[in-house]
Amino acid sequence: MVARAMPDNPILIVAEVLQRHLDDPDWAVIDARFDLADPQAGLRHYGEAHIPGAIYLDLDADLAGPIEPGTGRHPLPDAEKAVAKLEARGIGSSHQLVVYDAGNGAVAARAWWVLRWLGHDAVFVLDGGFARWQRLGYATESGAVSRPWARFLAVPRDDLVLTTAELERNLGTIERMNLLDARDAARFRGEVEPIDPVAGHIPGARSVPFGDFVADDGTWLALDARRKRLLDALGGKDDAAWSVMCGSGVTACHLAITGVEAGLPEPRLYVGSWSEWIRDPQRPVATGSEP
Repeated sequence: MVARAMPDNPILIVAEVLQRHLDDPDWAVIDARFDLADPQAGLRHYGEAHIPGAIYLDLDADLAGPIEPGTGRHPLPDAEKAVAKLEARGIGSSHQLVVYDAGNGAVAARAWWVLRWLGHDAVFVLDGGFARWQRLGYATESGAVSRPWARFLAVPRDDLVLTTAELERNLGTIERMNLLDARDAARFRGEVEPIDPVAGHIPGARSVPFGDFVADDGTWLALDARRKRLLDALGGKDDAAWSVMCGSGVTACHLAITGVEAGLPEPRLYVGSWSEWIRDPQRPVATGSEP
């Protein structure tokens, strides 16, 4: 039996609910903590303390494929290899999954998206992540977790993917394609670029920083507020086709979650994002606040 998310059920889940399901054999928890500045930090922190029963998925090794000359920093993983890893770690199609990261959902959103791309819709994201779990004083454990092998039946959804080739073919109409960029506004404007070698944005893209969707404590804003921010960026059109991007196809998934929760058409993810776009110096780059 393949699990499916319950109708009208939000993607976010609070720690109070997860805590009641920790011993439920039909549920599985995934720790996706990751630090771009210290790629080993997530696994190290997982080893020190994690939600009981959680298995660890690494952004670089498990939620992305190998970097190649023409790709961004986090290309799509190979579907068969990704499925094999999930099965070996006891993550199956029958499970209701809950993914979390350190706090604001930036990396957990990528795990949610990869699982959804593989055809598994029954995935929650833990609101406030591990930080809120700890603030509530809930139990943690250390060390690795072993789960029995489970069957994961994947049906990859390539319709969720936007490619560089398509963007290049539609350079003159990118603004009408509603491509939303989830990076910080200063990076979008080209004022700073702490990660990639070129600053700026794709001409026609619009700036919608994912950080504007979370509170100071890392919990997500109310859905009404998040939905309004998306609709403002989409010109008020709640039926418009749209796509999301960021630096490497990670935080963009944060916007996708809000869109799905809010009942908007599901966006496509430009997986390569800015780090792939700038691989070719012939591709145009814009700066400033305008698309």
